[in-house]
Amino acid sequence: MSENKVTTDSGIEIKETYTSADFKKADESKAGEFPFTRGVQSSMYRGKLWTMRQYAGFSTAAESNKRYHYLLNQGVSGLSVAFDLPTQIGYDSDHPLADGEVGKVGVAIDSLEDMEKLFEGINLESVSTSMTINATGFILLAFYVALAKKQGANLNNISGTIQNDILKEYAARGTYIYPPKPSMRIITDIFEWCSKALPKWNTISISGYHIREAGSTAVQEIAFTLSNGKAYVQAAQQKGLDINVFGKRLSFFFNAHNNLFEEVAKFRAARRMWAKMMKELGATDEKAMMLRFHTQTGGSTLTAQQPMNNVSRVTIQTLAAVLGGTQSLHTNGYDEALSLPTEEAAKIALRTQQIVAFESGTADTVDPLAGSYFVESLTDEVEAEAWKLIEAIDAMGGSVEAIESGFMQEEIARSAYQYQKDIEQETKIIVGVNKFKTADNEKIPGFKIDDSIQKMQTDQLNSLKQKRNNDAAQASLSKLAAVVKTTENLMPVVLECVENYCTLGEIADVLRNEFGEYR
Repeated sequence: MSENKVTTDSGIEIKETYTSADFKKADESKAGEFPFTRGVQSSMYRGKLWTMRQYAGFSTAAESNKRYHYLLNQGVSGLSVAFDLPTQIGYDSDHPLADGEVGKVGVAIDSLEDMEKLFEGINLESVSTSMTINATGFILLAFYVALAKKQGANLNNISGTIQNDILKEYAARGTYIYPPKPSMRIITDIFEWCSKALPKWNTISISGYHIREAGSTAVQEIAFTLSNGKAYVQAAQQKGLDINVFGKRLSFFFNAHNNLFEEVAKFRAARRMWAKMMKELGATDEKAMMLRFHTQTGGSTLTAQQPMNNVSRVTIQTLAAVLGGTQSLHTNGYDEALSLPTEEAAKIALRTQQIVAFESGTADTVDPLAGSYFVESLTDEVEAEAWKLIEAIDAMGGSVEAIESGFMQEEIARSAYQYQKDIEQETKIIVGVNKFKTADNEKIPGFKIDDSIQKMQTDQLNSLKQKRNNDAAQASLSKLAAVVKTTENLMPVVLECVENYCTLGEIADVLRNEFGEYR
């Protein structure tokens, strides 16, 4: 980068000064009106603040339940569940491939029994729950619904989100099980079933977060995410589902990084692009054209060096999400480059949201940066660059084909490589890492998970299998194996399996036998 040339993290050149001549025309539409550049609610945060979530889950269901009660007492307005790797890829805690991973990066959930412990003392009708789960999302959703039924809840009142975005797993994250086409069948089955059984549930959270964490730029993040969204919509339409019905239950999940103005422009551009895309796909109800999204502050931006600096980074990212009009927000703990967040770090992260909400004035008016010469220009440029990528993906046949050919993966890898090169060459400054370094890094106490968790989970699984009605469990698994071979919706029989205390691994294996595994 030359001395006089300054760019955003996406490589968009930033001029020294901006005037009204630098953009076509400020978007004069109001928030709550197509194309929703300025927000999806007319009064935005004056009417209702974003949902303050804190992502939590570790060790056993009982341990995570204690953290949820703590967070609810501290003022979170929604829960967000992290699952361990075995749960994410369909293995019970006693599986050989689960060794060393049980309860480490999230909570271990093997059965409905674990779900009962996870939400003990929490009324599912009164809390909105987001679950970051993809390949096994259909099973965790069934666990949640079975628990709600046991609580006597009205399923019409149950609200929350499963991530359920498998395409980004192939492109960026890797926790897939089945090949893309059967995975798309599971997702559209969830869309169809929830439209009748769980009308308030967000059936997918189409995720740019992990695309960005893998090293993409802001432009690539929204281009690839919206392309994946388009693929899900088209798959649902091919199944005969009404875009005006299921379109209202789609949600998105974006990352917030440190380049404040590019991030705000990204969120504004993404709303406008999705509205246009849904209209072109046949949506006539404006609510089905709204891009509603959750944001998480950027995990990959956090540094192990001088970790207290991360409090400032998370604050900037919180402002970006709020100025950009997010509906829901999770703020990372300052210690997350070192370990799972400690209780203290989780509290500071939540307080960051609360201070922005109640003390900064950011929430007092709709889209506060609208009309800024710089932000309006940048919104246009981010949108134009993202459309170029989407057009390239469309020319390949869509997201599934772009992923199978390796296009998305290669684009992300190229950006990640360039970013790392910029840090090493000090054309990109990371405070405390390649500039303003100190000899003695602060010693931050990490959060450790005991390796005895796996034995506890295994003992519980053995106990469960001894006390459940094994005839009923096996009969429901056999029924699932038969239904998988048809075009019937899988969700009713998955729910039946769950209610008979079949385990996550048993259910996932039935589908493994039919669909195979993606390599």
